Amino acid sequence: MKVTRKQEKVVKRTLEGWRQEGVIDAAEQQRLQQNLSVQLFDWQRMSRYAFWVALACFIIAIGSLVADEYLMALLFNFGYLTRAVILLLIAIAFYVWGFYRQKRTPDKRYSNEAILFLGALFTSLFLWQLGMALDNGSGNVAPLFLLGCAIYGAIGYLGRSGLIWLFCLLALGSYFGTSTGYYSGWGAYWLGMNYPIRFVLFGGLLLAACYLLKKPLLQRNLFAVSKAMGLLYLFIALWILSIFGNYDLDIWQSVRQIELLHWSLLFALAAGVCIWISLKTDDGMLRGFGLTFLGINLYTRYFEMFWDDTNKVIFFLLLAISLALVGRYAEKIWRLGEK
Repeated sequence: MKVTRKQEKVVKRTLEGWRQEGVIDAAEQQRLQQNLSVQLFDWQRMSRYAFWVALACFIIAIGSLVADEYLMALLFNFGYLTRAVILLLIAIAFYVWGFYRQKRTPDKRYSNEAILFLGALFTSLFLWQLGMALDNGSGNVAPLFLLGCAIYGAIGYLGRSGLIWLFCLLALGSYFGTSTGYYSGWGAYWLGMNYPIRFVLFGGLLLAACYLLKKPLLQRNLFAVSKAMGLLYLFIALWILSIFGNYDLDIWQSVRQIELLHWSLLFALAAGVCIWISLKTDDGMLRGFGLTFLGINLYTRYFEMFWDDTNKVIFFLLLAISLALVGRYAEKIWRLGEK
């Protein structure tokens, strides 16, 4: 069995624990360890990083091309609609090539994903040129994001591509934000909600849909990215909401911090619920989001309320003591579980 150095340490530690507990004897431990073959260089990770860098360079090259008016006029000396059709054909070619390679060489996962990503990149350029061609001055770009969401969703689902599915969820969030902004006349409120509250609801609905559709998403390897995006939308919106509340920017400057306290408590409660669920289910993603955004909440509140008035030593000392008490209580429960 081929393993990395890190995996070898975990396996050996597990086998040593089993030997000490009497699950296996020393001879069986030695026999199992002899079946491990350590890879001195992680070529799989090298392949992934190389494709990431290559795609980043390609994006920079495309961005430089788009910014260069002379080259754009030289290569695409057509109207917006003709450019859109050309870019769509290029995107379709990449999608067909990517699906063909997935069928013929499914083991070349990173190169197949890179080809589908190029299709997604040219799809975004197609949508941009299509928007320029159909622009009537209304400022309603939401249908373009919805079209992109449909294209990325179909490609990501059929191709089992988490990367393209990520584009779908980003386009869906963009559609929600631009459509509510358009219907509100690009004002601060839509149905009495500013943007942070809207995206708290959006993130919550996306998480609920993710768990309702967990089985098909798991079958297509799309559950993890869906859950991560739902949590990201939810927590970033809660963080912004804890700073600005449901106020317009002009009004917010005259609002006292105490009037925003309930939003901060809601932010902390959401992080705490994530941590609690992760401890019961051993969900690393929930634990990571909960701990990260709980820390962000604490630091944000500190800079808002206590930076100017409280001695820094006292503040962080109290914070350290409180976290140490939580850790001590958790250690007691852990030791009881071991016994």
